[in-house]
Amino acid sequence: MAYDLKDFTAQEKIKLLAGQDTWHTEDFNGRLYKVKVSDGPIGLRTPAYNEKTDKWEDLPAVAYPSTQVLSQTWDKEIAYKTGEFLADDCIEKGVDVLLAPGVNIKRNVLCGRNFEYFSEDPYLAGVMAREYVSGVQAHNVGTTVKHYCANSQERCRFWVSSEVDERTLREIYLEPFRIAEEAQPWAVMCAYNLVNGVRMSEHKKLYSLLRDEFKHGDRLIMSDWSAVQDRAASLKAGLDLEMPYSVDGYNRLMQAYKSGEITEEEIDACAKRVLDFIEKCERTSQKRKIQSTQEERLQGALRVAQEGIVLLKNDGVLPINSGKKVSVIGHCAEYYTSGGGSSRVVPLTNPKPLHEALKDTLKGSEVTFKSLYEKHENFYVAVNEAYGKDVAIVCVNNDAGEGWDREGMKLNKNQEMLIAETAKLNEKVVVIIYGGAPIDMSDWIDSVSAVLWAGYPGEMGSQAIANIISGKVNPSGKTTESFPYTLADSIAEYSHADFMKSVYEEGLFVGYRLYDGENTAGLQTLFPFGYGLSYSEFDYGNLKCERVKEGVKVSFDITNISNIAGDEIAQVYVREVNPKVIRPYKELKQFARVSLKGGESKRVELLLDMHAFEYYSTALDCWTHTPGKFEILVGASVEEILLQQTVEIE
Repeated sequence: MAYDLKDFTAQEKIKLLAGQDTWHTEDFNGRLYKVKVSDGPIGLRTPAYNEKTDKWEDLPAVAYPSTQVLSQTWDKEIAYKTGEFLADDCIEKGVDVLLAPGVNIKRNVLCGRNFEYFSEDPYLAGVMAREYVSGVQAHNVGTTVKHYCANSQERCRFWVSSEVDERTLREIYLEPFRIAEEAQPWAVMCAYNLVNGVRMSEHKKLYSLLRDEFKHGDRLIMSDWSAVQDRAASLKAGLDLEMPYSVDGYNRLMQAYKSGEITEEEIDACAKRVLDFIEKCERTSQKRKIQSTQEERLQGALRVAQEGIVLLKNDGVLPINSGKKVSVIGHCAEYYTSGGGSSRVVPLTNPKPLHEALKDTLKGSEVTFKSLYEKHENFYVAVNEAYGKDVAIVCVNNDAGEGWDREGMKLNKNQEMLIAETAKLNEKVVVIIYGGAPIDMSDWIDSVSAVLWAGYPGEMGSQAIANIISGKVNPSGKTTESFPYTLADSIAEYSHADFMKSVYEEGLFVGYRLYDGENTAGLQTLFPFGYGLSYSEFDYGNLKCERVKEGVKVSFDITNISNIAGDEIAQVYVREVNPKVIRPYKELKQFARVSLKGGESKRVELLLDMHAFEYYSTALDCWTHTPGKFEILVGASVEEILLQQTVEIE
C-alpha cells in the first residue's frame, strides 16, 4: 500500500528514521510493513533465536565463494546468476533487502575485509557489482551497495579519515559506485570512516553527488551499523535511515527538532524516502517467487569456485592423473574456510574435506591425509607422509576478517616451515592457499611445483579444487588484484597513516597502476593483475579498432591452440599516448570471458564508450578527454599485452 507522510506525527516521523531493532525497520505495531535486512555478501547470514540454547544463532545458508573469488571469474553472467541465487536464499528466509555487495577498492593489501570486495580496479569492481545487483533485484529482493566510500582499511575504521584528493576520489574510489548505480540498487550504505575530515554519515557533498550525478535520486541511504555519531548532522546531510535503533539518536533528533536546529521539512525529506523504501519492499514482497532449488544454488556455488580459483604456478605437475599416490597435509583441508565478521555464513551442508573430495575424484588413487591438529600427531609425522608419494599437497591459510587488518603478508612460520620441509622430501609439491588477500610467497615459491590460489571458495570449495587438480575442470580464474612480491612492494606502506588519518599519497596509482609502465618506482609484483594459468594455450590475433558514434568498437580473434577445452579472459586496456595531465600508464576498460574447445577460434567484439578515454578534471569539474592518440592494448594480463593499435579520438 502507499503511505502518506501526512498520516504521521513529527515524533513518529523521527522514530521512522531509525530501525526498530538490529534487522528490521520500524512498523508501529503493524501499521507499516516491517522490512527485514540481512548480511550476505557471500551468503545469507540471518540470525534467529534458538529457544533450546537460549541464544541468537545464524541460520544455515548456501556459503558461496567470497566476492574476491567471484570477481576472479571475470564472468558477468555468473555474477548476475549468483545474485539470483542469493535472492532466492533471501526469499526462503523472509529477507527483503540484502546488505551487499561491497565495492570498496583494494588499496591496502592488509585490509581485513578485502575478500568481501571485488578488485583494486574500479571498472572491474563496478561492472561485477552492477551485474550482482541486477541479479538480486530481478527477483524482487533489494540490495545495498556499500561502503560509501574510501573505506580501504579496518584499522581505526570508526574514526580514521581517508585523506584523498578529488580527482583520485572520482576516478578510483567513487567510480565503482557510479557504475553500480546503473543497476539502481535500492539502497547505499555509508562507511564508518571519514573522508577528508568529514564523517561519511554526515558527508552532504558526497551524498549530493550520489543522488544527483550518479542518479541515486530518492532511493535510500542508510548507515552502517552504529556508524552515526551525530544524528542531527547526518539527517541534514541526507542520511535517511540509521541502523540499528539508537535511543541516543532518537533523543538527539527530537532535541534538534524542538530547538529548531533541524526543520520538519528536512525530517520529511528523509522520512519520505524511508516510507518509499518500505512501500517498495511491501509491494515487491508479493511478487517474490523462489526460482531455484537449494541443490541448484549449491551447484552455482561450485561453478563460481571452479571459475574463480586461480592457478598461479604449474611446472607440469597438474593435473594429477588417476592411480597416483597423493598426500594431503594441513588442517585447513578438512573444514570450510572463510573470512571472519558479518559475512561469515553457516554452511547449508556439511562441507566435504579436500582429501575426501580427492578420493572421490581421483579414481584409483591412494590419498592420505594429515591435519597436524589430530590427537598425538606431530609435525614430523605429517611431513614424513609426503615421502615416496607421487604428489604432496600442502594446504595453508592466512586469516582475514572484519574489524582488523592483517599484520603482514607472510604465512605464519609454522606454515612456511611445513612447505619448506615437505619440499625437501618430495619434488612435486602443490601448495593450496586459502585466504582473503595476497600473501608473500618469496621464501618458498621456487621450491614447489604448483600453487593454487583458492581464496575463500565456499562450502563447495573442496570439490572445486579436486576437479581442478584432477583435470576434470580446466582452471580459468585470473587475479583481480596485484600480488606484491613482499609487503615492502605494497602501495600503502609508503603513505602516511596514524590513528586519525590515512593519507592516499599514491593518488591515482593504486594496484597495477603503480606497478605498470613508467610508474613502478622499483616495486615488484609476484603475480600481476589479470594473471592466471590454464591447462590450455591461447593465441590472440587480428585486432581491429573502429571509431563509431558511441566510442571505439574493438574486435580480435582468440584461438585455443591446444587440444584441451578451456576459458580465456581477455582484457582491453586504454593508454593515452601523450597526456597533458598525469595519467596511469594504462587502465582496464573492457574484458571478456571466452569458452573455446580445443583448436577452436572465436571473434570477440567489445565497445569502448567515450568514458573509457576520459579523466576527471578538477579544473573543469567534469569528466573530459584531450583529443589525440590513444593506444588500445589487448592481452591476457596487465603485463602480457599481445595486440596493440592506435586510434585517434577527437
